[in-house]
Amino acid sequence: MSRYDSRSADPTSYRDRRSDSGFGGASGYGGARSSSSRRVDYDGAESPRKLDLDGLTPFEKNFYAESPEVAAMSEREVEEYRLRREITVEGRDVPKPVKAFGDVGFPEYVLQEIVKAGFSEPTAIQAQGWPMALKGRDLIGIAETGSGKTLAYLLPAIVHVNAQPILAPGDGPIVLVLAPTRELAVQIQQEATKFGSSSRIKSTCIYGGVPKGPQVRDLQKGVEIVIATPGRLIDMMESHHTNLRRVTYLVLDEADRMLDMGFEPQIQKIVSQIRPDRQTLYWSATWPKEVEQLARRFLYNPYKVVIGSSDLKANHAIRQHVDIVSENQKYNKLVKLLEDIMDGSRILIFMDTKKGCDQITRQLRMDGWPALSIHGDKSQAERDWVLSEFKAGKSPIMTATDVAARGLDVKDVKYVINYDFPGSLEDYVHRIGRTGRAGAKGTAYTFFTAANARFAKELISILEEAGQKVSPELATMGRGAPPPPG
Repeated sequence: MSRYDSRSADPTSYRDRRSDSGFGGASGYGGARSSSSRRVDYDGAESPRKLDLDGLTPFEKNFYAESPEVAAMSEREVEEYRLRREITVEGRDVPKPVKAFGDVGFPEYVLQEIVKAGFSEPTAIQAQGWPMALKGRDLIGIAETGSGKTLAYLLPAIVHVNAQPILAPGDGPIVLVLAPTRELAVQIQQEATKFGSSSRIKSTCIYGGVPKGPQVRDLQKGVEIVIATPGRLIDMMESHHTNLRRVTYLVLDEADRMLDMGFEPQIQKIVSQIRPDRQTLYWSATWPKEVEQLARRFLYNPYKVVIGSSDLKANHAIRQHVDIVSENQKYNKLVKLLEDIMDGSRILIFMDTKKGCDQITRQLRMDGWPALSIHGDKSQAERDWVLSEFKAGKSPIMTATDVAARGLDVKDVKYVINYDFPGSLEDYVHRIGRTGRAGAKGTAYTFFTAANARFAKELISILEEAGQKVSPELATMGRGAPPPPG
């Protein structure tokens, strides 16, 4: 008996829980087809999804059945809930948010994993994102890292996979998640493994910087979920180790970061290989023009959910200190700061360059500080080792370039130090967002030099919005005056 057969006989499986016919039944495809033919593009143009779908197997993607508790919520209650949790929504027929895990209608095996993970209630992005994703429509989610967005797309992905026919030999994945960095890809896969194992869903992680052999073997055995960085995935497709013909659920995670890193041509190339009636979920922490333009190209009639304000702002659980210094004062200031705050807690120090990272780490170690560094030139094995030493608290100081800034999920980072100010305010918010996660408090220290003066005005706005103190020197720089000589 196949995995698919055994699961569809299980009364807790999604497909038996629903009243309409399963895969291949008239209503399954009819629903999908009518929704795609009614869709209009973002710009009101004709949807390219009216393309010829002949020869493509029909698939089911709407799995959402509103629970009686959610259905009973009045419009006013919905508005109050969204207001309280800072949820803003756009789109047609937006479903009501769910307040409890039991309201989503997840199968029992998924709920058990949620209980095991110790979550008490859905995060804001999950409360609104799950019903949207389970309805099978395209979705734009704007939420900061650490908001629970990984599970906001992974749990519906597991449900989606479980409703499709099992993989035949030579089939590629059903779910494709694109991520900007290998660190983020590995973290997503850890979650996919944790929540997918009970329904025997296999996933693999495809990224550069490591030998291809084990990744090729995973793909050849057949995996339902592939989490990949764009470059290595294209490499695998061109070598015919995988194909995207079966992909019906596509996730672009940290789309803003992928564009920053110049991945747009690769993303275009990958998406052009995926069937046009797929479901696409597009996640970003920020919403600049370029990110919106890319969304217009790939998504049709999407829901949009924004958590918090789409204006750039820092997590209010983080205390922010900005110190105006000159370049040659930085190292001594850093050592003095470490002497003040070092209590065995994890400290993450950000640098602009790989060379700077290595130099400062070497200097710190010579001065007796337990520091290690992580950046793009290190081998994957070394990066993994540094990360595990840092996570375990054996080496509580880690220096990093921005490759580690986004999506890096290390619990209990107490302090973030910006030794070099980043190249954008978005990166500043992401860097300091490594602390103050999951309800904890955190502190960020930033060294700010005359060379950074062009960022002073925007930085002051972020500090003020978060109720932080702005030093007179920074305020002066924000007004365009030169900094005091130091």
